[in-house]
Amino acid sequence: MNTAGTHDPVATIEALALGARAAQADLAAMPGEGRASAIRAAAAALREDSEAILAANVRDMAAAQTAGLSPALLDRLLLDDARLAGIADAVNAVADLPDPTGEVISRDVRPNGLVLERVRIPIGLIGIIYESRPNVTADAAALCVRAGNAVLLRGGSEAVHSNRAIHAAFARGLASAGVPAAAVQLVPSQDRALVGAMLGAAGLIDMIVPRGGKGLVARVQADARVPVLAHLDGMNTTYVHAAADPGKADAVVIDAKMRRTGICGAMETLLIDAAFPGAGAVLAGLMAAGCALRGDARAQAIDPRIGPAHDADWDTEYLDAVLSVAIVDGPDDAMAHIARHGSGHTDVIITEDAAVAECFLARVDSAIVMHNASSQFADGGEFGLGAEIGIATGRLHARGPVALEGLTTYKWLVRGSGQVRG
Repeated sequence: MNTAGTHDPVATIEALALGARAAQADLAAMPGEGRASAIRAAAAALREDSEAILAANVRDMAAAQTAGLSPALLDRLLLDDARLAGIADAVNAVADLPDPTGEVISRDVRPNGLVLERVRIPIGLIGIIYESRPNVTADAAALCVRAGNAVLLRGGSEAVHSNRAIHAAFARGLASAGVPAAAVQLVPSQDRALVGAMLGAAGLIDMIVPRGGKGLVARVQADARVPVLAHLDGMNTTYVHAAADPGKADAVVIDAKMRRTGICGAMETLLIDAAFPGAGAVLAGLMAAGCALRGDARAQAIDPRIGPAHDADWDTEYLDAVLSVAIVDGPDDAMAHIARHGSGHTDVIITEDAAVAECFLARVDSAIVMHNASSQFADGGEFGLGAEIGIATGRLHARGPVALEGLTTYKWLVRGSGQVRG
C-alpha cells in the first residue's frame, strides 16, 4: 500500500523510496541518449511553465520578506525571467554532457587470463536536502537523471511553492519522454520528521547530499544512517602575495567579494602580505564598491575606515558585503591562517611568483585552490561540469564541484575462460 499520504514519516519515506528504486532500475537501463532527451524535454517544460513558476516564487518571496529573511537569502530565493531561463539552460547543458555510465575506468588482463574492468555505474537513489535555492530542484534532478539515478528532493520551507512548481514542470517533461515519474520525487510535506526519516532510510536511500547552512549540514552529519556527501560553508580566503600584480589584485579581490556576496564561492577573508605595496588601493577599492571591512590592527592602520575584527570574524561566512582583512608576514603565515580558519572550500593566491604559487597550490588542503583567479569561479558550470549538486569539502568519494562523475560509483566486471583458484 502506498503510504505517502499518511502521517507516518517513516512509512511515507519508505513508500517514496521503494517507488523511486523501482523507477531507477528502469532509468539505469535506458540508453544515455534517452535520458538526455528526457532532460531536454524537462528543460522545455520549465520554459513552458515559466508563468506558473514565477507566480509561485512571488508567493515565496512575499512570505520570506514578511519573515525577515536576510538580503543574501532573499537573493538566493529570487527567480525572475532571466534566472529561470538560466535554470532551463543549465538543465539543457546537463543533457549535452557525455553520459558517465558505462565508462570503463580501467582494464587489466591478469597473468591467469582473467580480464578485469572497472565500470562506472549509477549510485542508485540519492536524497537531496537543501535550503533557499529553488534552482537546486532542477539542477539536482537533471544531474541525477543524467547519471541514471533516481532522486528524492526535500527543499526548504522558504521555497516550497517555487520548488513544487519547478518539480511539477520537470516531472511532466520527463514523463513525456518515457522516464517514470517516480524517478524524480519531491517530499510532499515540510514536516521536519520527514527529514529524519530520510536520514534513517539506510538500505533505501543510497546517499544523502545536504546543501545549506551549517545547521542543516551538522544535523545531517550527526543523524544520518545513510552515507553523506557534505557541502560545508564557504570560508574562502584570498591571499595577496608580495609579488602580486596590483591591477590583478584589485580586479580579482573586488570580484571575489562583490560580484555576488551571497554565494558559497564568495571571499570572506582577505589576507594581504605586509610587503605588498598596493594594500591601501585594494582596501579603498573594496570600500568604494560598498564593502564594509573588519580588520586586524595592521589593516586598521592602513585605513581608519576599517572597523575592528573580533575573533569570531575569522570564522564567519558573512554572505554579505562584509569582509575580514588581516595583514600577514609571508606565505607561511597566510597558509597557517587558512589552515586555522578555512572550511576547505576555496582558497586563492594572487602573485606573479610562480614558485610561491605552486607551493600554495600544493600545500593548501582545500577542495579548490586557485592562482590569480576569483573564488567566484568555484562553480560546476564554470568548471565545464554543467550544473552541480554542490561543492563537497570532505575527502571521500567526491571533492569540489559535484556533478555527474560524483553521482556515480563503479563495479568490477571479471571475464574468465574457466579459471579456478586451486
